[in-house]
Amino acid sequence: MSAIRIHPPATALSVSIKHLTCNPNTHLFTTNCRNLKRSAFRRNLTVFAMSSDPLEVCAKSSITVPNRLGDCPFTQRVLLTLEEKHLPYNLKLIDLGNKPEWFLSISPEGKVPIVKLDDKWIADSDVITKTVEEKFPEPPLSTPPEKSSVGSKIFSTYIGFLKSKDAGDGTEQALLNELSTFNDYLKENGPFINGKDISGADLSLGPKLYHMEIALGYYKKWSVPDSLPHLKTYMKTVFSLESFTKTMPLTEDVIEGWRPKVMG
Repeated sequence: MSAIRIHPPATALSVSIKHLTCNPNTHLFTTNCRNLKRSAFRRNLTVFAMSSDPLEVCAKSSITVPNRLGDCPFTQRVLLTLEEKHLPYNLKLIDLGNKPEWFLSISPEGKVPIVKLDDKWIADSDVITKTVEEKFPEPPLSTPPEKSSVGSKIFSTYIGFLKSKDAGDGTEQALLNELSTFNDYLKENGPFINGKDISGADLSLGPKLYHMEIALGYYKKWSVPDSLPHLKTYMKTVFSLESFTKTMPLTEDVIEGWRPKVMG
């Protein structure tokens, strides 16, 4: 097991403080700040203070390169959330082929991701991201309920196609149908699922699309067709986010991670 301490950039950490500073040439709490709304002051100061202590995150380690993050899309979803909220965290890389006893004591099922919040270890990316959103509401990443399921069937249909041994079983068409539906949604509502701003739904779907692109390209020689331009633009945009490039797995890990599904 190896541990990596991740800090948000200095500019991110200073966001709340900058909102509190009215005059760069005077002390933070001078009379120049008297017109600052007290509620906004308290909110910004609280968020900054709460995010100062690194969170503990257990994640799958790479199976191809030592001391590198592995290929779990659910873990990347959690890390994307922390990155987008500018929260520092300590990343503990776990060899899932040889799980240490201390890890099994906090995650009896031996699954990742698992995050320590308020001295309690929390599993499941859905639960983790919801808890993080409640505890650290700024910047907001919640997706409106009516949009939260957009694109949610893509991952399961991708897996069905990836595992398929029969070219005529309809699994490719099922995936194309889901991708086409998502492409049409983006055309009318994009560039992101919640419109102009990225949200938790994008941070959940993005890693899954990344795995789809790599695994289907390698095992099926398949790629997203040009007839879905809004989807292709969406993928390019999400994959190029600083938070995404910082947390994305190695291509080799994605390929090896899906090999048992393909060969099984």
